[in-house]
Amino acid sequence: MKQHAGGRVLAEDSGAFIGMRRGSADSDMSDADFAGMTPMMAQYARIKAANPGCLLFYRMGDFFELFFDDAIEASQALGIQLTKRGKHKGDDIPMCGVPVVRSDEYLQKLIACGFRVAICEQLEDPAAAKKRGAKSVVERGVIRLVTPGTITEETLLDAAANNYLTALAPLAGSDAEAGFALATVDISTGDCMIGCCDHADLAGELTRLSPREVLIADELSGDKELRAIVSYCGAAMTPLPEAHFDARSGEAALKQELGVAALDAYGTFPKAELSAAGALLKYIEITQIGQKPVLCPPRRLGGGDYLLIDASTRANLELTRAQSGGKQGSLLSAIDRTVTGAGSRELAARLSSPLTSPDAIKARLDAVAFLKDRQMLRAQMRETLKGMPDIARALSRLSLDRGGPRDLGGIRDGLQCAADIAELLARPLAADGAPQDIDRISARIMGKFGGLRGKLSAALADELPHLKRDGGFIRQGFSADLDENRQLRDDSRTMIAKMQARYAGETGVKGLKVKHNNILGYFIETTAANAPALQKPPLSETFRHRQTLANQVRFTTEELAGAEAKITGAADRALAIEQEIFGQLRSEALGCERELMACSLALAELDATCALAELAEEQNYCRPQVDDSKAFAIEGGRHPVVEQALAKMRSGPFIANNCDLSRDRLWLVTGPNMAGKSTFLRQNALIAILAQIGSFVSASSAHIGVADRLFSRVGASDDLARGRSTFMVEMVETAAILNQATDRSLVILDEIGRGTATFDGLSIAWATVEHLHDISQCRALFATHYHELTAMAEKLGAALNVTVSVKEWKDNIVFLHEVIPGAADRSYGIQVAKLAGLPKPVIARARQVLARLEKTQGRPNAEVLEDLPLFAAMAPAEPGEGEPDDSARLEELAEAIGEIDPDNMSPREALEALYRLKALS
Repeated sequence: MKQHAGGRVLAEDSGAFIGMRRGSADSDMSDADFAGMTPMMAQYARIKAANPGCLLFYRMGDFFELFFDDAIEASQALGIQLTKRGKHKGDDIPMCGVPVVRSDEYLQKLIACGFRVAICEQLEDPAAAKKRGAKSVVERGVIRLVTPGTITEETLLDAAANNYLTALAPLAGSDAEAGFALATVDISTGDCMIGCCDHADLAGELTRLSPREVLIADELSGDKELRAIVSYCGAAMTPLPEAHFDARSGEAALKQELGVAALDAYGTFPKAELSAAGALLKYIEITQIGQKPVLCPPRRLGGGDYLLIDASTRANLELTRAQSGGKQGSLLSAIDRTVTGAGSRELAARLSSPLTSPDAIKARLDAVAFLKDRQMLRAQMRETLKGMPDIARALSRLSLDRGGPRDLGGIRDGLQCAADIAELLARPLAADGAPQDIDRISARIMGKFGGLRGKLSAALADELPHLKRDGGFIRQGFSADLDENRQLRDDSRTMIAKMQARYAGETGVKGLKVKHNNILGYFIETTAANAPALQKPPLSETFRHRQTLANQVRFTTEELAGAEAKITGAADRALAIEQEIFGQLRSEALGCERELMACSLALAELDATCALAELAEEQNYCRPQVDDSKAFAIEGGRHPVVEQALAKMRSGPFIANNCDLSRDRLWLVTGPNMAGKSTFLRQNALIAILAQIGSFVSASSAHIGVADRLFSRVGASDDLARGRSTFMVEMVETAAILNQATDRSLVILDEIGRGTATFDGLSIAWATVEHLHDISQCRALFATHYHELTAMAEKLGAALNVTVSVKEWKDNIVFLHEVIPGAADRSYGIQVAKLAGLPKPVIARARQVLARLEKTQGRPNAEVLEDLPLFAAMAPAEPGEGEPDDSARLEELAEAIGEIDPDNMSPREALEALYRLKALS
């Protein structure tokens, strides 16, 4: 890397560090390739060659331009016009560009398409380049590499979601089977985590974090399974040189980042974790071109602190994303009542990482209960929080020298919000005391920010521009020097108007005007007819000719030139003073970075806690009892997502059900399709998760012993990209459950074995139930259509049969959605098929086949096959029990029509006849 004279680092070798596979590869250009290029294009080519694999946004005035292959790819991805600029080796040079002021929206599209972008800015004023010679090129350099995991722009980020960057390092050298160390950071908030996981848990851990970008060593880039896991989690994979994954360098970088001589205060870090942290910090240094983001002290992961949930379970239960891929329809969308982006991120983080410590869970529940019982206080705090800016992200942009006046304003307004919240909390804390979480939050909110808040309030205007180069963000009266220069700048119009009037009077030229443009500056303009009067003595001694146009002639005077110098100087000086003050305020804010980050996190926690209290009151949730036991007793449990969906559609109340796995820890759940078995299974898993994030739950009462792992195998899906059929996926997921579930786990299984032949599937389901009961000894809900399995409840001491009740009515079924003890005697599949709209002949034929198969206990022997040939014509639909025969009904309808005499009927009689016909049809 090169150090620019102004202190900025230029990434001449940065592209070599990034394992890019997108963007043109112009890095092979030699000096011969630059021959014949204009100086500017040669500069572009050299910078592009130093950043292979990145699209180069090359600043030219008010545009970022792209050339050669970059222009072709970008124009296709962005849908913008491809043009050309000059020639190279006889061919036109493709070119396209985007306005600097709208670059963020184009960056967002390119990053979403999988590109990385190098931002090449002008590093000097064009006027300085001209002093070196007329053909001198403005000095430019890459100030930053934009990748999916290193975005900080407010317009590119989802306010309600973290933007994590994760580095992976194998726990045992290059042996990925031993497990992985993970180092994760969100540079937009400073959130930092370090830990490790088993190989089998990697997919679940990455799904929990949902990183936008994953860093791996080059030698692992060929690992197909690892690539598939990263792809499944929706992250971009970036290979890095093996040298970046160095434990010693990682330890030194981590110490430097934290400003400590030893890491003991933050825990013990194995070599693999330090390697991952080293690669992560090195990548941030490369992409940010030497600028350092604010990072919070790393949180240690692992050690059983969080409920382990694998990737397929997270997808099945739709915790943070629905099957459609969006937030709507997920558990997060159903429980999110936060009013700030930071609070929403905190709630999502809690939902992704349920706790396993009963004490920590109790602390969160105490805080929720405290705010639930104080409706007025909660309402006031939520109203105050609505105006809360995102302090963490504003501070991060300032630390990367990417912030503007609005970021300083965000810190000012955020600190004011914190002061208002502290004042609201002061009275109840003094009068009643508060739970430890509320006390901790309050202490962080009431940090020593008075000086910073006062300084920012005094310095910053109420309305702030987006960019500091626009000026006008320092309040009137804060700086006397600034006010003086502003007044001179702002009074220029009056001064110029007075000068114009005086010149018109002195010369007698009424049409004389004093004008301004960016080329000539200020000048005096008159018509060609009036110009001779100014070109003759004595006026010619005052008015000097500057330019002659077709119909106008332009002049200047020493007085006007002097006034221009003062006006221009005042404007430049005013902007320079504002920039200087901005730098001072930025430094003061960054001097409090740790305290500001802690305050921001505390406010986010308060928002999330208030939201859970609001949810509990709004949806009538109860406080669960959570402990170290193996209890699982839920009364009046409801599915939190389905219940709210029914309420919105006004489709009637949700039918609540009990579930007690405390003694009979394995429930065999039977009942027809559409009766609600899957809903019942999922709702109990979701209630357990809500309890372990420290939330009230959708039940009338709940006693839950913390689970160490949660598994859910619900629904059918394939994985064709990895060559796995639906049944293979089912067996792989079932194998993971049986191999990893412990006696403290909660397991939800639905229809195991249905993807293969009947007896094969029944055998697998039978053996699975026995393993869960005898070996895993976990709490489990096992839904099945294999009614033969219900006999197992008699021989397995901790198993219980339950069924979802239905009522039959005239060959139809009515779903009661109530789970009761007992076993279903059949699956009612044909009735459900009838409800689905299968043609009547198909339903009738199915009844025939079912009746014959039931006679032979499901074995299609020769006699049955003879009676039911494979290609036999379908029998006409037979009326079900209680249904009139179609032929008889048609005869009755025809007879009724024949009795109608339309010519002699009154309107009332005609209407009654129509109703009779409708009833018969």
